[in-house]
Amino acid sequence: MPTLLLTGFEPFHTHPDNPSARAAAALDGLEAGNMRVVSALLPVEPHSAGEALEALLEQHQPSAVLLTGLAAGRPQVTLERVALNVMDFNIPDNAGNTYRDAPAHAHADAPPAYLSTLPLRGMLGAWHAAGIPGHISNTAGLYVCNFVMYHARHWLTVQGRGTVPCGFLHLPANPAVALAVPEDRPPLPYLPQEEITRAVRVAAEVVGKDVSLTQK
Repeated sequence: MPTLLLTGFEPFHTHPDNPSARAAAALDGLEAGNMRVVSALLPVEPHSAGEALEALLEQHQPSAVLLTGLAAGRPQVTLERVALNVMDFNIPDNAGNTYRDAPAHAHADAPPAYLSTLPLRGMLGAWHAAGIPGHISNTAGLYVCNFVMYHARHWLTVQGRGTVPCGFLHLPANPAVALAVPEDRPPLPYLPQEEITRAVRVAAEVVGKDVSLTQK
């Protein structure tokens, strides 16, 4: 059965949990359309994340790629339209590193940006039909989330598989992340983890069905 690669991230910064990791683990093995979800956890450090992602792409040769991560502060799930060839970190990664105006991919053939190849409008419509608040975002930030979306799209393109549905889904905080905010900081909007996982499942099912239709 063809594979939909679903990734989440480990906890990072001051967050004790990461809803993307929980959703990915819960959905591992799900059948979505004619595809089976294979989940993996990525480190919050660009170089090791890129190496892990390349290994997963090489191993599974997925028919679709759905990358997910935490965007604490956003009130709803968001589909990212574009990834930029830039790293600019205000928050240190889990190796303690920050970057300023650095390329996500330094090769000469790396373009300034990649657009998502996911069926964004179909996914958004499915969320709304399921009663899940969501929207399309025009910035994935310049942190590791943006890095892995760019890296995945570039790897697939170089391999001659640039039309494979691939993109990034940002998730709001779950209760564990929201409860960890110090009292002197503004409270974070959050969704129950079950709703976050449901949003990722609905997105995966849309991608799976979309790929099923295009392969007929």
